[in-house]
Amino acid sequence: MDIKLIPVGNRGSIFTFPALPEQIKGKSAIKYQSFDIISQGAVKVPKGTDVTEISWDAEFFGRTKKEEAIVRKNEWKEPIECVNIIYDFIKNGIVLNLIVTETWINMDVTISSFQPSVYGAYGNIKYTISFIEKKVLEIYDTNDLKVGVRAKKTNPRSDLNGVASSTYIVKSGDTLWGIASMKLGASTKWVNIYEANKETIEAAARDHGKSSSDHGHWIWPGTALIIPV
Repeated sequence: MDIKLIPVGNRGSIFTFPALPEQIKGKSAIKYQSFDIISQGAVKVPKGTDVTEISWDAEFFGRTKKEEAIVRKNEWKEPIECVNIIYDFIKNGIVLNLIVTETWINMDVTISSFQPSVYGAYGNIKYTISFIEKKVLEIYDTNDLKVGVRAKKTNPRSDLNGVASSTYIVKSGDTLWGIASMKLGASTKWVNIYEANKETIEAAARDHGKSSSDHGHWIWPGTALIIPV
């Protein structure tokens, strides 16, 4: 059994997860289901179940652990390389074909959540990942809908008391200083990003065993930050 991510429209950039999770979780509109991978060797769902979200917890194993039976030696990559590949998918908003061989799972998805964390002395990285099924968007014109043409004014996304904003996913090695330089054109504006995301940043610090983020000094990969523009 393999788990593969294939960018839609670019079959040459296939990413195969080097090790399988013990369990894959599926969420439909009405309920959650869990499917054992290691014990059963296959995933089955009742006919007609409309699964819209897939997730699992697993691990990217470091060089000293790559010879273990759980690791697919032909697919092994350095854990940080695996993390960077997934971050690139997220950053570029790439639609992916998620395939779990020997199962029913074969659907177009986007990555909705990815949270890696380094632990131990072997360079291993634990992670949690979630995918949302990419539905086909049907577009109708005014003739199809039999309605009159009416212009509607739209505004940029607003998250901060009417201030337009965008979202940035923190990557390994990022700092608020560097993000501010890249996104706002001045590293000194890091405090703007911190103030806009104070609750999120401090919550992430507590989740990682810190009493605080030291005013934004500590940030973690996978954290979604609102960037005021």
